[in-house]
Parts: sequence; structure tokens; C-alpha cells
Amino acid sequence: MHSVLPLNGSSTDVLALANTPVLWICALGVFGVVVVQSLIYMRAARRVAPAVGMTPDELRISFRSGAVAAIGPSLAVVLVAIALLALFGTPAVLVRIGLIGSAAYETGAANVAAATVGAELGGDTYTQQVFAIAFFAMSLGGAMWMLATLVFTPLLKRGGHRLATVNPLVMTIVPASALLAAFISLGLAEAPKSTAHALTLLAAAAAMGACLLLARILHRPWLREWGLGIAIVAGLLAAYTAHTAGLGPA
Repeated sequence: MHSVLPLNGSSTDVLALANTPVLWICALGVFGVVVVQSLIYMRAARRVAPAVGMTPDELRISFRSGAVAAIGPSLAVVLVAIALLALFGTPAVLVRIGLIGSAAYETGAANVAAATVGAELGGDTYTQQVFAIAFFAMSLGGAMWMLATLVFTPLLKRGGHRLATVNPLVMTIVPASALLAAFISLGLAEAPKSTAHALTLLAAAAAMGACLLLARILHRPWLREWGLGIAIVAGLLAAYTAHTAGLGPA
């Protein structure tokens, strides 16, 4: 943190503004809210578990599986966040990239915001004023996501209850199908970009399939829990190998 704040809208010392104590306080406050929410959800899950037939052991396994599955995606976010520290400073990266995790959206929003005033991120025109504009655009976009979630979640919940009364099986199939479709569409959209992209997708898919197969054959449930993390590491290794071999995009 900077104890002295040489704030000047035309200054290119962006980190002097990006690492101010007030932004650190805001970032820590956001993470405090996340921790409290997590504790509330865990407590609620323990309370309703007996009603849905989950034993304490099954609940612990589900918590552990969720924690392990989050390691893999978090590694990718950490790598991107480290690269963006010099642009946005630690507090902004912690909140906008580390918390939300959508680095592509955040950097895109910042680029558009900077372009509106004729500036370029990381360039000679990237001043404290431009950083403030970019950070505001990123934060405003995230706020709209949260607002949309607050508005549409109750509406979708009502629709889900109506479908469940008509056919309970539908509410079992639809969420799983939507999740599969979302991830498949994201993966297939990346594959045509280059040979490296395609090899990365195939390596990750093969690693995940191998983990699931070995978990069933060897009766090792932990392989299913660690499958996502192992698949992401395999994808990263494949991407690095393909890139060094010159198979990446031109």
C-alpha cells in the first residue's frame, strides 16, 4: 500500500492510485462478504441435508469435492491475475479477476473504457484518470451481473417449481443438460482457433476421461474429486508444449 498518494489525473503512475488504502479496504470488505456467505451456505446445507437423504459423510465428501474441483480453475485465474497486476493493481485484480474470475470480460471492458478517451491499457496514455474510468466500467459491469441475478433468479425459481410439479424428471435433466451444453459450447468455440487450442482441449478431455475410468476400475473416488484439477493441469501442459512447438496462433 502507498502511504503517500501522489494522485494526479494526468500521471502515468497508475499503481499509486490502484493500490490506495481505500481500495484495499473495499477489496477486503468484498472478500469478507464472500466468506460470510460461504459459511451461511455451508450451515444451510448441513441443516437441510437430512431432509434430502444426505448423510454427514456424503456432505463432507461433497464439500471436499467442491473445494478440490475449485483448485484447477483457480490456477488459471491466478496466472491471469498475476499478469494483470501491473495494469490494475492488487485490490482491483483481487476483486474483479480473483473474485469474479472472468478475465476476458474484465480486460475487454477496461479496453473499451480506455478507448473511449483515446487511451490504451499499459501504454503511454494510460494515466490515473484512465485507470479510474476503466475500473469504474469494470465495476459497473459486475454490478449489472449481480443485479440481473437478483432479478431473474426468483423468476427462474418459479418456473422451475412449475416444471417440477408437471414432471419432476425434467428438473433433473434440464440443469445437467444446460451445464453440459455451456461447457461444450465454450470448449468447441476455442478448438478451431489453432492446433494448440485443439490439442489442449483433447488433452484435458482425455485426462478427465482417464480419471473417471480409473476411479471406476480401481474404486478410487478421490480420482473423480481431483479429475477437474488434473484435467486443467494436463491442458496447461499440452498448451505449453504445443505453443513451444510453434503450433499456436500466428
